[in-house]
Amino acid sequence: MESQVEKHYATGSNLANSIAASLSQTGKSLDNLTTDDLSTVDEFHIRGRKATLELGNQMGLGRDSRVIDIGSGLGGPARTLAESFGCHVTGIDLTEAFCTAANVLSDWVGLSHLVTFQQGDATDLPFKDEEFDAAMTIHVAMNIEAKDTVYKNVRRVLKPGGIFTVYDVLQGEGGVIQYPVPWAREPSISFVATPLEMDRLLSEAGFNILDVQDSTEESQSWFEARSKRMSGSGPPLLTAQIFLGDDHPAMVKNQVQNLRERRIRTVSYICEA
Repeated sequence: MESQVEKHYATGSNLANSIAASLSQTGKSLDNLTTDDLSTVDEFHIRGRKATLELGNQMGLGRDSRVIDIGSGLGGPARTLAESFGCHVTGIDLTEAFCTAANVLSDWVGLSHLVTFQQGDATDLPFKDEEFDAAMTIHVAMNIEAKDTVYKNVRRVLKPGGIFTVYDVLQGEGGVIQYPVPWAREPSISFVATPLEMDRLLSEAGFNILDVQDSTEESQSWFEARSKRMSGSGPPLLTAQIFLGDDHPAMVKNQVQNLRERRIRTVSYICEA
């Protein structure tokens, strides 16, 4: 299963080189690149950087905070936290190509002293007990069947009182999900939980759920606003199509339809270890 998930996200190409080429087409130089210049590709979850900052603001982060980002992708959320709060972030992702590119991108924007990325499995985190002050996952658990193992691992590496933020796509009441979507081309690697299942999984892993926010309506508005912008200016050159391939537009179209029909919901959880 792991190889199928990694294959879904890994194109086999050098992602950093592909991103650099797209940036060059937009007139951007790597010599004065900002995190904003990368946000259309490295924060490819629903609602983008705004959603990341919402989670960061709930974590109580400071310059001495050590954070783990599970399923860190190209590293956008980790860099956003490091830049905004001055904290140290360790990212771990199953897809090695993401980790390699994430480290390069961090060097481009001058944040490699605060963030680092390594390949690893969320169900078997290679870290000591109580090593981190905070943890987050963003649009990750949809690809993981053994969510109970993941959340118990997160609880293990968090210090007592540490905050765990989860922002995921959950199963809605509108029916079966239509594929392909950004996290899966077909159902075999899609393990979308219901809100009730999430409540149970987090509680059984030893977390106290402090707050739950359903952002589904805001997510739908976000997609509508983005579609309106692109109808005038066209899609940005730098998008997740770089690693998801030519069926990326179909994935986004289905994701919007699934959201509109409430086949999926976007929900965030703020939990305390």
